[in-house]
Amino acid sequence: MRKAYSLKFEKESVQTSERVKYVDLHSSKPWILAAVYSGNVCIWNYHSQKIEKSFKVTESPVRSAKFVERENWIVVGADDGLLRVYNCDTMEMIKEIEAHTDYIRCLAIHPTLPYMLSASDDKLIKLWDWEKGWICSRVFEGHGHYVMQAAFDPKALNTFASASLDGTIKIWNMDSGSLDFTLDAHSKGINCIEYFMAGDKPFLISGSDDFTAKVWDYETKSCVQELEGHTHNVTAIGVHPDLPIIMTCSEDGTVRVWDKTSYRLENTLEYGLERVWTVAYMKDSSKVVLGCDRGTVVVNISGSHGSDAADV
Repeated sequence: MRKAYSLKFEKESVQTSERVKYVDLHSSKPWILAAVYSGNVCIWNYHSQKIEKSFKVTESPVRSAKFVERENWIVVGADDGLLRVYNCDTMEMIKEIEAHTDYIRCLAIHPTLPYMLSASDDKLIKLWDWEKGWICSRVFEGHGHYVMQAAFDPKALNTFASASLDGTIKIWNMDSGSLDFTLDAHSKGINCIEYFMAGDKPFLISGSDDFTAKVWDYETKSCVQELEGHTHNVTAIGVHPDLPIIMTCSEDGTVRVWDKTSYRLENTLEYGLERVWTVAYMKDSSKVVLGCDRGTVVVNISGSHGSDAADV
């Protein structure tokens, strides 16, 4: 019988700011990268609780910013349709690309190859190869509405999934550029998707404007669980790599924590910073970062597994 986890979620710190649309964590430095609706990007040190670097990217909202640690870069996607690449130390812009004709909603970095995906309100997903001077090597076309997120499959590294306000999830082959299949997933728009493993089995999870999240067995193309309870749009999803939890973030101002195996609701977190837009976490870390309308929250998770209590 599986021993139960008992987890504690403790608010560690809050950085108040304008609306935070995206957060990312650095794996070796105590840095949170925050993309802000005002067009700024900042790096916040969660040890010193100070802003280390902050700069204006554009007058448009910035909806995605990612560390590319193996190149020591920050990449930023904004509503002006431009991709920008910055040196992580100097914050000098080293590349600017006219990438899309509408808002850039999401950036995804390939885990091993020099590739990045960008997803946009122009209904397109584009694949960029930075070793070839940031050429656009493929364009993936087929969604009927804004593309809100794209995510690389961690097992099949030539495959990725995309989520759109057209209510579908599409699975794409990166090598051929072809569409593998489409899931008619939600009755309203889909804002977020993520791959995760439960045991040895791969799943996808999607979050929607229908206020639900759904877990998909994408080998059988079937929904195995619907997570209900949010009272507004589900905006972001996090499946922790070490802990058996799924986190769903919502415009209702809460984060719901679910057991990854039983899908039982374990906890509801609310920090009074209004709508929650984004969540970041990483392997071998007990910290979870949430980006909200009124700032960023760092949450520390500690817990016990059966009778052996230990920090996670």
